[in-house]
Amino acid sequence: MSRPRSFDETDVLEAAIDCFWARGLEATSVRDLAGRMGINGPSLYNAFGDKRSLFMRALEHYAVRSMRERIGRMERLPDPKAAIAAFFGELISASLADPDRRGCLIVNTALEVAPHDPEIAILIAAYLDEIEAFFRRALVRAAAGGDLAPSVEPTDMARLLLGLVIAVRVMARTVSDRSRLDGMVRPILALIQARPDIRTPA
Repeated sequence: MSRPRSFDETDVLEAAIDCFWARGLEATSVRDLAGRMGINGPSLYNAFGDKRSLFMRALEHYAVRSMRERIGRMERLPDPKAAIAAFFGELISASLADPDRRGCLIVNTALEVAPHDPEIAILIAAYLDEIEAFFRRALVRAAAGGDLAPSVEPTDMARLLLGLVIAVRVMARTVSDRSRLDGMVRPILALIQARPDIRTPA
């Protein structure tokens, strides 16, 4: 009969996230993780498998409580264009509120781990696709309501916005001036916020 776990899984996953977020996958040791998570090495292996398996679990937990939670709240806003603007406003605020300037665990992993690990690359691509899909849905809603300029193609703009998310997250690791980050976002949001052309019938 297996022994019950003596730890809260959510708490230890949060601790694992903090550890991986601070050091990255390769530089984080099992000893680092066990110390931060408050469990011993055998318990860690029994519960989560090897370090890489734990990293993927931690990454999924991060995606749920960060990316998906934000997308869910934004999609409940009645104005889809305002939802996109609010998404970036929160993104910048969260980036600057972190005193350690750790950036985004998903974006960091895309840059540091995904190029060398095909399975993690697929996982990261799926997370980024979720962000892009949120933007595309919002833009399609705006277009369906007659509130998007014809020059703004939802799929292309969604991809541009995803690139902007990555750029903001990377830049925020070294820049503490909000005006610079807002300045990166403002021109793109202006394209989205532009009123559709209203033509008077001949």
